[in-house]
Amino acid sequence: MGETLKIIVLVKHVPDTQFDRHLSGPANSIDRSESILSELDEYALEAALQLSEARGGAKAGNQVIALSMGPAAAANAVKKSLQIGASEGVHLTDASLAGSDAAATSLALAAAIRHIGAEGQVDLVLTGMASTDGETSLVPAQLAERLGLPQVTFASSLEINGSTLTASRDTDSHSTTVEATLPAVVSVTDQINDPRYPNFKGIIAAKRKTVTTLSLADIGLDSAQVGQSGSWTTVVTAEPRPPRTAGTIITDDGDAGVKLVDFLAARKLL
Repeated sequence: MGETLKIIVLVKHVPDTQFDRHLSGPANSIDRSESILSELDEYALEAALQLSEARGGAKAGNQVIALSMGPAAAANAVKKSLQIGASEGVHLTDASLAGSDAAATSLALAAAIRHIGAEGQVDLVLTGMASTDGETSLVPAQLAERLGLPQVTFASSLEINGSTLTASRDTDSHSTTVEATLPAVVSVTDQINDPRYPNFKGIIAAKRKTVTTLSLADIGLDSAQVGQSGSWTTVVTAEPRPPRTAGTIITDDGDAGVKLVDFLAARKLL
């Protein structure tokens, strides 16, 4: 393990959380027409950039590679990652990937990471704590298993000394410090840092950075291994959420407190 780091950050193109999410098509897949770089992935990208910069950044040979899997529009997640500071980007795109669940997604991403690692060992794979569309938090652990690497999930701090990674995992009652040997897969929480924003210099610099596009054939996978055919789960049926109904209004005639208690007790909320 050298002094420099080669880090892959998984970045996902997800529906903007400012708008309601919708399902579309016969497979009930998420409508991604209004999508952006997942906010939670920005924390992973910032963690990677800080680790790189502490070692001299790209000029010293450190690599922060933004990897996204998705349709053509997912290239925008890679583009923004480059504007924020990633040194290069990789876009895995193939029509057969549509409809992939967490298992099929982790299979494809693992193959893409192996492909990238063929040109030099990957020291660290960083992800957000979850995607803001699926919200399963399954991919990091599945990815570590498929790659045969140690996993550290929900890290709220991250340090690397030599080939040893040290991270903190916080709960409501305590904090645990864990260690792993590189290479490893780590998911980080939204408490680990404050992500930076693209600035003018970064936006201009991004235009000169390399983005590699990969297909299933490039990473050695068959279409039957991903998408709906390669998924372990499927959405059988879906229907719109029913509209909100008017609430119950309690008029205070001096007994509003009693009426409120009766209302809650009738619904077994007391």
